[in-house]
Amino acid sequence: MQKYKSFGIRNFRNIPQVQARLSEEEKKEIEVIGAVLPFRTNNFIVDELIDWDNIPNDPMFQLTFPQKGMLIPEHFKQVSALLWNYGSEKDVRYTVNNIREQLNPHPSGQMDYNVPFLDGQEVKGLQHKYEDTVLFFPSQAQTCHAYCTYCFRWPQFIGNEELKFQTGEIDLLIRYLKRHPEVTDVLITGGDPMIMNVERLKQYIIPLLDSSVLPNLQTIRIGTKSLSYWPYKYTTDIESDDLMRLFETVVNANKNLAIMAHINHPVELRPGAVQEAIRRILRTGAQIRTQAPVMNHINNSSKIWKDLWNEQVRLGCVPYYMFIARDTGAQNYFAVPLIDALRIFSKSYQDISGLARTARGPCMSTTPGKIQILGAADEGGESLLMLKFLRARRKEWTDKIFFAKYDDQSIWLDDLTPASGFEHFFYEKDYSETLLNNR
Repeated sequence: MQKYKSFGIRNFRNIPQVQARLSEEEKKEIEVIGAVLPFRTNNFIVDELIDWDNIPNDPMFQLTFPQKGMLIPEHFKQVSALLWNYGSEKDVRYTVNNIREQLNPHPSGQMDYNVPFLDGQEVKGLQHKYEDTVLFFPSQAQTCHAYCTYCFRWPQFIGNEELKFQTGEIDLLIRYLKRHPEVTDVLITGGDPMIMNVERLKQYIIPLLDSSVLPNLQTIRIGTKSLSYWPYKYTTDIESDDLMRLFETVVNANKNLAIMAHINHPVELRPGAVQEAIRRILRTGAQIRTQAPVMNHINNSSKIWKDLWNEQVRLGCVPYYMFIARDTGAQNYFAVPLIDALRIFSKSYQDISGLARTARGPCMSTTPGKIQILGAADEGGESLLMLKFLRARRKEWTDKIFFAKYDDQSIWLDDLTPASGFEHFFYEKDYSETLLNNR
């Protein structure tokens, strides 16, 4: 059995590879960024995934170790001055919190519009943005085996309870689902639910399986990065066999169990432990769907995505989404212009088999919904970007195509303007009313 060892901002200097490969200046840069954005890695990533001969350009190093460019120069200078000039703890905390507030800690209306109500009260720890799907945030799942440097849920990990989504009340989820028979899918998310032990997972999952109580619930999804960050969870950890039996229990209850695996780069799929974890999960009858954002410094090339999707299909996984870097945290460092993301997606699509073309993208998870960049076109002498709602707060918007002015520098929906002749995008006419109704 492999022993898990975690490294964070307080002890990362103890990693032998860090001691040997990073300069003192690079270590200090990590400490500055790690004071603002969460940092955690582990011995599997350090020993099996990172190529220490390719530092700092190695994609897994970029994915898990804070990089100087993740903060704008002004913010980096502020925090650095306080840390290395021995500023007071109060001053450091004040400056860091002020910077975090400027990083849009809850994008896409998560805090303002996604939290539902039950009997006139907010249901803490749930999000209900799309009609058929509810997100559930167990309080024991608000951490991960390691943190991705681009993570859009970074506020879950910084110790600020006001910014967290979490609940330990499965009964509250059941009550909400009984009131909302339109919900067919529950996504258990975090953090990472697979950080929990099996008994805790059972407490949240087993109550969802009774069809006499929740006849409309069809699918239980589990969002996780654990497949490549700690594959031993499924293979040799002391509870791995119990976990597989839990998965089988879900499938035998005639529920679709979908492991929503975050896989950013083909290197994550190479270790034998990862491939064995995938085989064990699939043998339970669960499915594995894979998703990731296209990110500068990590996977911004069509060859990487071609190799990623082809390898996922070979291993029996189902490619699901290519996302765009969300407008939060270190977006300035990781974001790829929308038109470049489209080129990467289109080129990789040309080189994959039909089985891999289940992937959709590039896609922005915005406040009104999931918006796919379909292509660029010229119409009446004007260059346009063609967009489509894959998912939407109002289901009648789903699959609607609309146009924006071509802009090769835009990285998010807010950077785009409607095509000529239109003052607003079509959904903006009754947008405010829709957001209020969602509440």
